[in-house]
Amino acid sequence: MRRTLTLAFTLFTLLSNAQTTITGNVIDPSGTPIQGANIYLDGTYDGASSDENGSFSFATTETGIQTLIISFLSFETFYLTTELTKMSPLAITLKEDVNSLGSVILNAGTFAAGDNSKASVLTPLDIVTTAGSNGDYIAALQTLSGTSNVAEDGRLFVRGGDANETNVYIDGLRVFQPFSATANNIPTRGRFSSFLFEGTNFSTGGYSAEYGDALSSVLLLNTIDEPDQEKTDLQFINVGLGLGNTQKWKKNSLSVNAFYVNLKPYQDIIEQRVDWIKPFESLTGEAVYRHHFKSGTLKVYGGLTYTDFKLIQEDINTPEGINLNLKNRNLYLNTSYKGSLGNDWTITAGTSFANDHNDILFVTTDVTNNENSFHGKLKLRKRFSNRFKLNFGAEQFLTSFSEETENPDFGAFQTSYDNNSTALYTEANIFFSKKLALQTGIRGVHNTLLKYTKISPRASLAYKTTSKSQVSLAYGDFYQAPQQEVLKYNFDLEPEKSSHYILNYLYQNNGRTFRAEGYYKSYDGLIKYDTNSPMFNSVFNNNGDGYATGIDIFWRDNKSIKDLDYWVSYSYLDTKRDYRNYPDRATPNFAAKHNLSLVTKYWIGDWKSLLSTTYNFGSGRPYNNPNETLFQNQKTRTFNTLNFSWAYLISQQKILYFSVSNALGFDNVFNYQYANTPDSNGTFSRRAIRPTADRFFILGFFWTISDNKTDNQLDNL
Repeated sequence: MRRTLTLAFTLFTLLSNAQTTITGNVIDPSGTPIQGANIYLDGTYDGASSDENGSFSFATTETGIQTLIISFLSFETFYLTTELTKMSPLAITLKEDVNSLGSVILNAGTFAAGDNSKASVLTPLDIVTTAGSNGDYIAALQTLSGTSNVAEDGRLFVRGGDANETNVYIDGLRVFQPFSATANNIPTRGRFSSFLFEGTNFSTGGYSAEYGDALSSVLLLNTIDEPDQEKTDLQFINVGLGLGNTQKWKKNSLSVNAFYVNLKPYQDIIEQRVDWIKPFESLTGEAVYRHHFKSGTLKVYGGLTYTDFKLIQEDINTPEGINLNLKNRNLYLNTSYKGSLGNDWTITAGTSFANDHNDILFVTTDVTNNENSFHGKLKLRKRFSNRFKLNFGAEQFLTSFSEETENPDFGAFQTSYDNNSTALYTEANIFFSKKLALQTGIRGVHNTLLKYTKISPRASLAYKTTSKSQVSLAYGDFYQAPQQEVLKYNFDLEPEKSSHYILNYLYQNNGRTFRAEGYYKSYDGLIKYDTNSPMFNSVFNNNGDGYATGIDIFWRDNKSIKDLDYWVSYSYLDTKRDYRNYPDRATPNFAAKHNLSLVTKYWIGDWKSLLSTTYNFGSGRPYNNPNETLFQNQKTRTFNTLNFSWAYLISQQKILYFSVSNALGFDNVFNYQYANTPDSNGTFSRRAIRPTADRFFILGFFWTISDNKTDNQLDNL
């Protein structure tokens, strides 16, 4: 019996001596103890939780080198691999998880519109249910601060820049002709269908080093990664017909869309200020194919558009008017792949190709042009940690343009060029803490046609001031090659340049967003010429310059009033530039000093209706009166428009829709055209440039057929 007790005591002593006690304390970066942190040895059941003082203690029978793991919600997991004998006492400071909810966002200059964006101010549904947009992304984005509502054009004018200073991308690849063909002073619209896209990033300045060749802005559109179901969408409206279908099988899906537009029914009802010989007519087809691999996704997007119209526009110098006949064919193909290479490496690669062909008869002048454009891109991303990520990539752009002009009086004239450019860039995202982050990068581009090489630094810094607000700073240099209208006549030019300086404040809390941004933008090397418009005999140079400065305010609230969602945008703009044929610095006609938009959306359950209104205001825009001595010396009247839409759910998948633009019939004037020569009194007569019609309306029926009987097309209206 004594021998047995001795043996048991000896065994207990040996086991007790084999145990090691691990102790320590866990705090956050401010020194505050963390209670409830989970502490354990990897691969074992040995561990404990920290108490209210952040202290912990537990024993283990493990020996040798082990890994201690400490984790707590919203903090980075801590790992310590060493000898057990060195694990006591420990003083552990957990770092805040920079990817957790409430962390700082690098957002200066950017409006994110996507359900998955932490800085989202609009959703895809918001963009296309905005009254007056008629399903066009571009028209909806014109209600955001930083844009100028140039209603006679329809494209994006951002912070004192003209529409050519904004580039559009689909899945990271350039769209070379994103807008439908049109005539002077008749607004265009985007070529793409809204329901094929799930996310939008609209940068009003200071954008990433990944993108270039744009002086003011980039618009990034992302197609849907994976549709939620198979469905068919039918659209019947007073000016056209639409059909969309989505199919899914195994790892593949295909979405197709077609739309035919003919404005004759509308033009027969609403009085027009243009003599339409052949009403505007277009046919558009789009498709997105997706295939999911084990570690990535391949997407192929294609769009084909035909446009045809013939009209006679009023012209003060031509009593019989200007005869214009235009036929346009545009093809766009886009292939992109995004996937993982393992070990925290990701790859993004793709190509885009566009062919744009125009046949134009302008009075007696025949113009035929053809442009082929290619964009190839490769981007690699390495995640070294939650706090440091590095991007770098390369791009190749190829453009081939040719044009032939024939006039009975002057004969034939031909011009062509091949414009190739190569770009390299790198950019780092550095999160110093949950409150402070830096994005810095550099982009280099070499152009073989114009024989220049330019380097562009970019940087953005963001600091979280409270749990609901932050401030951001951004700086960048941006270069852009001369436009087609210039390159077809002259290759001996430098790129135009702008530099952006941005200060941003963002507040987000419980369905409310407030955003204020101040900026200064300088222009250098702007293209000038000595004729009214670029011509074969123009003298070109890079002697132009200018500036744009202002304040943009955005407020959105969808919580204060039940079923009401609204946002208000205001922009103040002070800009002058010396470019084109300007004699000196002046504010261009497209730039209004004050722009205001108010968008409301109200759901009336008893009526099964979504009512939406959009009010746009713009102060008078400058124009040049040759009867005065000063250039750009007068301003138009203020611009006003009130748009209204009503979507009525006949049933869950059937919608009756009505919208009207400029419902109150405001008489807006965009500019004035003056005669080339004065009359007998020495006065230059003029005519007002006004909308082609006072109102535009749509009456439509939208029907969705799907397995999910609750799905409908409210997100396309």
